[in-house]
Amino acid sequence: MFELDHDLAQDIVDRAMAILPYNVNVMDSQGLILGSGEPERVNTRHEGAQLVLANARVVEIDAQTAIHLKGVQPGINLPLLLDQRLIGVLGITGEPEQLRTYAELVRMTAEMLVAQRNQQAEQQWRRQRCDDLLALLLSDAGDSPRLIDEAQQLGLKPRMNRVPYLFELGMEQGPGQTVEALGAWLTSRHPDSWCISSAKSSLLWCRPASQAVEHERLLEKLDGLGWNILRIAVGEQADGLSGLRRCNRQVGDLLAYGRDVVPRTRLLTLSRYRLPVMLWRHRNDDALDELLKPLRKVIAKDGNGQLLATLRSWCDHDGQSQACADALGIHRNSLRYRMERIAELSGVDPLRLEGMLALYLGVQLLPDTDAKP
Repeated sequence: MFELDHDLAQDIVDRAMAILPYNVNVMDSQGLILGSGEPERVNTRHEGAQLVLANARVVEIDAQTAIHLKGVQPGINLPLLLDQRLIGVLGITGEPEQLRTYAELVRMTAEMLVAQRNQQAEQQWRRQRCDDLLALLLSDAGDSPRLIDEAQQLGLKPRMNRVPYLFELGMEQGPGQTVEALGAWLTSRHPDSWCISSAKSSLLWCRPASQAVEHERLLEKLDGLGWNILRIAVGEQADGLSGLRRCNRQVGDLLAYGRDVVPRTRLLTLSRYRLPVMLWRHRNDDALDELLKPLRKVIAKDGNGQLLATLRSWCDHDGQSQACADALGIHRNSLRYRMERIAELSGVDPLRLEGMLALYLGVQLLPDTDAKP
């Protein structure tokens, strides 16, 4: 329930007294002066206001009446209403006959300020409650019928299919380019989006699956606007809340994989890195260490990194010899020699499906920093 506070009351006083040559007081629902042009009266009780509160009507007090009331000067005291509810009193000091022309106009202005502040408070509460609900919906308790019903009432559309994106922002940003501002920018362009931030440098964006997005173009647009986006992890369409929770975990793994393994890649899609990300999640298991052994044998003898670069290109071009040779700028015979050398050092044949798969997975799991320049 909205209540007057000192800041709002003093704001009303200051605005009114910038126009009127009279002192103005604003009292709360108990008759306590919250704001006044006479600072010494703040936090004192106003008996005239208590009369207004008791009778819910305008009370005029002349000089003779004021003598018999505590903390009261001649003037007009008017009820302040919000949605037909009496929340306080507006008092203007002076002879009532001289004030009647201004009093209603001042009250109307004061009530407009109160309504505006109440709307802001409701919007802030709604934003905070939506943020809290989204965090709960994406947690293990997110299938609670009560939560889903409240989310539906707040217009969050919890049953809508969505695609999750996880943004990692650099610490250095331009003026006003906060995570919250990025969320506002995204939701303004994609209605019904969800944006959740758990840290100053991280933003989870869940856009409606029905709204297509060109990922490269989105990144270019954000770059053009001056955002320092380190990387974006893009998931796939999630069906329902349980699917979205699973996809959110996947984009979290995908972003961490990109940061540690392919740090120069800014746009990471789950469709491209699904298998290595799944394995990378278990990177501390002994089985994965065994998987990397053949590749580490190559690296140990690859002084200038040529063989590793060749193997990466071989994997990027799906084992297509001509395309790989063209990308490397070498003859196919040179490529064949390098592949034979890789087979000799690693003990697996990259020209066979089993060997190519083992080396491919090793390349995908080995951070660039592990390779010699």
